[in-house]
Amino acid sequence: MSKKSQKFEGDPNTTGHEWDGIEEFDNPMPRWWLWTFYATIIWGVLYTIAYPAWPLINGATAGVLGWSTRADVAAEITAVEEANAPINAKLEAADLTAIAEDPELGSYAVSAGSAVFKTWCAQCHGSGAAGAKGYPNLLDDDWLWGGSVEDIHTTVSHGIRNEDSDEARYSEMPAFGRDELLEKEEISQVVNYVMSLSGEPQDASKVEAGSVVFADNCASCHMEDGTGDRAQGAPNLADAIWLYGGDYATLTETVSNSRYGVMPAWNTRLTEAEIRAVSSYVHQLGGGE
Repeated sequence: MSKKSQKFEGDPNTTGHEWDGIEEFDNPMPRWWLWTFYATIIWGVLYTIAYPAWPLINGATAGVLGWSTRADVAAEITAVEEANAPINAKLEAADLTAIAEDPELGSYAVSAGSAVFKTWCAQCHGSGAAGAKGYPNLLDDDWLWGGSVEDIHTTVSHGIRNEDSDEARYSEMPAFGRDELLEKEEISQVVNYVMSLSGEPQDASKVEAGSVVFADNCASCHMEDGTGDRAQGAPNLADAIWLYGGDYATLTETVSNSRYGVMPAWNTRLTEAEIRAVSSYVHQLGGGE
């Protein structure tokens, strides 16, 4: 049973609540605190009237001042575009191979191209352009469709195996296993032969038979010596550089079910100046020809 709190003369009234004999004085809030609290309420109401605040179904209340962060960003973007308009026009008019020869234009193209790459390309090719499984490394000299600045420009503009551009780079490897074009043993033989072109096969006894399978089914695209054909987007199989992997299991999967990587066409998303800039940037990374 709780003990009744002792009251002294002059004590204020209590709230009437009691906890284990402890009572709470009903003291009024300090005046300064109350006025501050009321001021914040008034400020909040005025703010929601003046600035965008309340969410609606298709937007938010605009506010009587008409201020917008989106409008501020749009104005800044427009100002930058206007400032860069002369050099972008020069970039669009220049011959692709001559961009790097102009110090001012070349420097601008690489800088602008780096920004474009980090915004639109790094998600697949990596922030450093070293690529990943299924996404080409842009730092080496191994190009499926050619590494000249003109070839890179075409690839960026129209993409690869997409439905967006009629001029997209296009090639399609048959699924030799899935479509029953080759027997499992023949696939094993040709995989061992391909592995022998740049390293050690899993089963050397199958290499000779695999060379026959390769000549009959693969050489028309990858060439008789396996060095590939850029006009067809057929990779070089003799340089130990692999887009999906060069081990036995991965190559068996590739031969059996094929690969069909897609790159979007950027000519509908980027300006010609941006495409030329990112092409120049990729070309100078180290693998451009």
